[in-house]
Amino acid sequence: MKYAIIYWSRYGNGKKIVNRLEKKLPGETKLFKTDEADPKAMPEADFYVFSAPAEAFRVQRNMRSFMKGIKGMEGRKYGIINTHGMDRNWLGSMEKVLTKKKMKMVAGLDFKVGKEANTGNALPDGWEAEVDEFANKLK
Repeated sequence: MKYAIIYWSRYGNGKKIVNRLEKKLPGETKLFKTDEADPKAMPEADFYVFSAPAEAFRVQRNMRSFMKGIKGMEGRKYGIINTHGMDRNWLGSMEKVLTKKKMKMVAGLDFKVGKEANTGNALPDGWEAEVDEFANKLK
């Protein structure tokens, strides 16, 4: 299997997630920041994963622009990952954009980053197991 993971990360939580996911997926996996891949000429893969935080009450703008620019990916399978500090996740917004591109969602993963004293702006306890479970859905 071939996987292409396209991500954007400001504080490092998204990068931690995609690094772990890369290790858990079988076959060949390539990581691309949104500015390292061309949405009009996506790398060849069996599955695509898009990972981005929510910022200013929306999916982060670099990822939003990237997904809107995707061309020629009809029928391709994908998974989405969202990190945010709000009560609402943005997986639905990501899915809506990719569905318009006629891509097929396989799995979604949402992380609310902590604001409690014990976690700061970090991923919640047990995030690794959630990433592992997400990876299993993409096999």
